[in-house]
Amino acid sequence: MRRLIPASKAPLGLAGFLALPIFFASLMAVTLAIEKARVVEWTRGKGIARVWHEPTGSTEAKIWLLALVPPLLLVAAGWVAAHFPYALYVTCAAAIIDALALTIRLHRWELHHTARFAYGEDLLADQTTSSSLQRGEWEHDAAQTVWSLVHYTIGLSLAAALIATYLTVRRRRGGPVAPPPPPLELVTGGAPPTSA
Repeated sequence: MRRLIPASKAPLGLAGFLALPIFFASLMAVTLAIEKARVVEWTRGKGIARVWHEPTGSTEAKIWLLALVPPLLLVAAGWVAAHFPYALYVTCAAAIIDALALTIRLHRWELHHTARFAYGEDLLADQTTSSSLQRGEWEHDAAQTVWSLVHYTIGLSLAAALIATYLTVRRRRGGPVAPPPPPLELVTGGAPPTSA
């Protein structure tokens, strides 16, 4: 059982910290990949009437569950790496790879999401006065958000690797070590002792 607990918990903590921006980037990317409007059609006279509705609850649940996969993979990689040398560097590399993997098909998902929402994310035609988003506008903003979070994750990973390198070099060169704190006196309460 002790083999399951890594000696150093820093890589696992770093993986958990870097999993946050990856989760939000993953949420946007998965939404672009699989979200679709619910369309209700019926025959009306000689034509077909069509009404667009919000995605179903099962689609939303699938999006949230799939969005959890990349951050959980990163945390698992941090846990495995914590059992080996250079664990912080491996965790940083795993975070960068995990983040970049979200962008591989991002442009295609953006185009497909735009095609699935004929009236845009707000489900209102662009020519109506109630339309707040033009077709493709939400998708473009979502893709830009994914890229922003990916860059943020890469920057944090590189900063963590640089800090780890700096601390390692400093420790090996025998940099100044802080003195231990003075011992604490235990005060139990009551009146101070008196001399007789």
